Amino acid sequence: MNLNFDKSGGLIPAIIQDAQTGSVLMLGFMNQEAYNKTLEIKKVTFFSRTRQCLWTKGETSGNYLHVVDILVDCDNDTLLIKARPDGPVCHTGEDTCFGEKNGEGVCFLAYLQDFIERRYHEMPEGSYTTSLFRDGVNRMAQKVGEEAVETVIEATNGTDERFIYEASDLIYHLIVLLTSKGYSLKDIANELKNRHK
Repeated sequence: MNLNFDKSGGLIPAIIQDAQTGSVLMLGFMNQEAYNKTLEIKKVTFFSRTRQCLWTKGETSGNYLHVVDILVDCDNDTLLIKARPDGPVCHTGEDTCFGEKNGEGVCFLAYLQDFIERRYHEMPEGSYTTSLFRDGVNRMAQKVGEEAVETVIEATNGTDERFIYEASDLIYHLIVLLTSKGYSLKDIANELKNRHK
């Protein structure tokens, strides 16, 4: 990346986002050295404007931010860093520096979609997801049908706990089937959005 550190006096803002939940966790600043160290150790490192030195987030608290991905904006002067936090991010003990809870919510489904897509491309041995892809579309479709029936049974005659369990199995197997057909949850979301008038 050809980052422009000159525009703001040697620093660029770095927005930190939870790679799994999509929540914005905090904003910090990096100089070239902090950016290089972040790349090297795979933990978010900032330049402290107060102390005038580098600091790796979590070096005191143990709540590190493990780098998953780094994106740069169109002007090459702002970073979006997707990270996996070890714990609360804010020095106040809050999940985020904006006082929001960093809950999984539906954003976890996007994370799961990406995970399943990686399984599809990498096909690691010993993975249940890999075995489904290798068994083919008929087997995947059969599993979606089985899980749909089990979800209906639990909804009408079972417990709430088992209903959620089976519904989760249904969603997982549906994502696997979608992936095998070259689609994703985004395609379903777009279809639903188009229907929503």
